[in-house]
Amino acid sequence: MAEQQRNAFRGFLDMASEMNRIRNVGSYGGETGGEERERTHANAWVPPADVFTRGQDLVIRMELAGVAPQDIDVSFHENTLTVSGERGKDVDEVDFYVHERFYGVFRRSMTLPAGISENDISAEFDNGLVEITAEGAAASPEPRRIEVRNRTS
Repeated sequence: MAEQQRNAFRGFLDMASEMNRIRNVGSYGGETGGEERERTHANAWVPPADVFTRGQDLVIRMELAGVAPQDIDVSFHENTLTVSGERGKDVDEVDFYVHERFYGVFRRSMTLPAGISENDISAEFDNGLVEITAEGAAASPEPRRIEVRNRTS
């Protein structure tokens, strides 16, 4: 029987970003009910992402269709990877029947495992997807058992 691989990145996604994404879908999906509010980092839309391993590397693939590579900012500070930028509207002065895509600023933050440096991270853009690779980030050590001693003996 094959041993099931332990998911070292369970809980990896930043809960605040995910809750923000869900809130935005509910609040801004479809019609806006009149005048649109300008998006800022406080009310930015959150692009969907896949997180997976490729060998010992951690890969984050984020869907950014309609965003130019020069409008994407990838930063890393204190184990937090942040992808932000802006997607402009490709049409102006129109009346939408259905309006499901998000425009304006976006932001997505994720905490990477300890020990990763900015030199271990690379990003590539192709066909509407940004793929960020953190080299060696999937090589997490197994948890170590700590013995509990009895103080009363």
